Amino acid sequence: MSEKVRYFEDVADDERLETGSYLVTEAEILDFASQYDPQPFHIDPEAAARGPFGRLAASGWHTLGIMMHLMVTHREGGMPGLASPGFEDLEWRRPVFAGDRLRVVSEVAEKRPSRTKPIGIVKFATRVLNQDDQAVLEIVTIGRYRRRASTGTGAEAGG
Repeated sequence: MSEKVRYFEDVADDERLETGSYLVTEAEILDFASQYDPQPFHIDPEAAARGPFGRLAASGWHTLGIMMHLMVTHREGGMPGLASPGFEDLEWRRPVFAGDRLRVVSEVAEKRPSRTKPIGIVKFATRVLNQDDQAVLEIVTIGRYRRRASTGTGAEAGG
């Protein structure tokens, strides 16, 4: 993982991130859900067998955590260095089960300089895929990047 800070100008319009994979285990499904999402289909294998997924499924919030882990540990060239303002359009498409191998594909969807601050905003269309290349999660993630040549307002860069 790189600690280099990336600037808005470093993000290519056609940038694409594809991560390595992550194997989901039953132990971590149970551990995460026991602490943060203790619904029966996440924490009780017997109840889960009678539930909507037919077996124990990972919490969607757990899947988001795995996505973040993969994105941070596989991004080359550094991270934005500024806290994200949030995300848009979160959709859990399919359940995640123990034994699933997840990976992330993320592509620049929109890139614009701030009109009032020395930063740029980049939106990424991000998908978490399972071992069958089926999307289990889709989300628009948002990164805030410092501008390289800025006097503080962002206006001089077309903002």
